[in-house]
Amino acid sequence: MRFNGVKTAALIAALSALMLAIGWAFGGTTGLAIALVIALGTNGVAYLFSDRIALRSMRAHPVGEVEAPVLYRLVRELSTAARQPMPRLYVSETRQPNAFATGRNPRNAAVCCTRGILRMLDERELRAVLGHELSHVYNRDILISSVAAAIATVITYLSHLAIFLPIGREDDDDGPGLLGALLMLVLGPVAAAVVQMAISRTREFAADAAGARLTGDPLALASALHKIEAGTQAMPLPQDPELATTSALMIANPFRGAGIGKLFSTHPPTAERIARLERMAGPPR
Repeated sequence: MRFNGVKTAALIAALSALMLAIGWAFGGTTGLAIALVIALGTNGVAYLFSDRIALRSMRAHPVGEVEAPVLYRLVRELSTAARQPMPRLYVSETRQPNAFATGRNPRNAAVCCTRGILRMLDERELRAVLGHELSHVYNRDILISSVAAAIATVITYLSHLAIFLPIGREDDDDGPGLLGALLMLVLGPVAAAVVQMAISRTREFAADAAGARLTGDPLALASALHKIEAGTQAMPLPQDPELATTSALMIANPFRGAGIGKLFSTHPPTAERIARLERMAGPPR
């Protein structure tokens, strides 16, 4: 947990420094001051409201024991086994099978399942997925992705504004600096994606293992991942900025991987995750 706190601090520092660099490129000292204000505000919002941002991006609504009795029972059983508080439960009406957890600590945690995953998985597989998501919460690594998602969103929007600003133009040229705009359009989002990728891939392997230990059923998670992979490929989410930054929180990449998008995926290959879980389960009896 302490190591995750160090990683979170390092992530905030790295992405904040990138935001300051973009501000300096945009407007010198004035741009740097504006970027500093934006960075401080973004960090504060990411820490306090990261759960609301992620849930709103998926248009999730809260559910209780009456609306989702199986989901509620499974989460309660796993939370009790881990001796942790019961998180808030949400459902997104999205048809794609997926799930994520958010919140800065176990007391402020929320778990969200899409309607698609509730329909696709059997109870044993759903329990395994919930174990994975709760492990993210208990390992205190949800905050890392939440902060990365919030700051990366701001970096992406700032980079998109570069085309309207006079970066890299001659003094007698009244048009936008095309070279500077292209650099900012590419380098900002790529830098943010690389930082997220470096953290998210190792975290997914760790949550797979911790979730399998919590449920005692690694093969159930392997089976669930196989179904989720097929479902996300058949029904990919649109790649808009809001969903793109929230995707790092999900159990599987919600977009159809292709070209450079596959290179910067925030999730490790599903086949490798399944292979690790199968090795964890040991040889068949």
